[in-house]
Amino acid sequence: MIDKPKGITSFDCIRILRKELGIRKMGHAGTLDPLASGLMIIGINKGTKKLNEYLKLPKVYVATILLGVSTDTGDMEGVVEDKQLIESDTFSDKQIEEVVAEMKGVHSLFVPKYSAIKKEGKPLYKYAREGKEVEVPVRDMVVRDTKLLSIELPEIQAEFDVESGVYIRSLAEELGRKLGVPATLSGLRRISIGDFSIQDAQKLPEQTPQTPR
Repeated sequence: MIDKPKGITSFDCIRILRKELGIRKMGHAGTLDPLASGLMIIGINKGTKKLNEYLKLPKVYVATILLGVSTDTGDMEGVVEDKQLIESDTFSDKQIEEVVAEMKGVHSLFVPKYSAIKKEGKPLYKYAREGKEVEVPVRDMVVRDTKLLSIELPEIQAEFDVESGVYIRSLAEELGRKLGVPATLSGLRRISIGDFSIQDAQKLPEQTPQTPR
């Protein structure tokens, strides 16, 4: 179990561990976006055969959601598509508490157009990067439980306990729709996968910065 830091890809974790452990055969049980941090399950040698057992496990995320802004990617990497002023009194704590509670259940939502879901054998993000419009699939996303952690408008932080296949970016946008404002994911941390907890994860070895040529 590895605690992936923000700012590197899931494959970067594999690359770093291969170098540190001197082991080539390695894989992981589910990616995390570069902007996300948190728990990754890594399989080594024969352990790679067990990774499929972990792919469909429920996961718990801590999401920071920025209200008043939407982007084409659903997170802070994208181009802003809509913007609305959110002030400290735009919403009451009770309004936000109620909407976060309403997120528990099954939601039929569009997957992000910048995702690895394939359309005719090609990942959606490749169409998006080429500027091509394609029909984005709708997926039933199951939220097992929610918990509001903090309110510091225009941002809120909430915990989502979800089944496999849920896009937290899609949940963030849906939460905004329920409040009547644009919204995007501004931070994400995965804290558990099934019974595996971030508390038991190891930090990646520190990397020595390369000397510029």
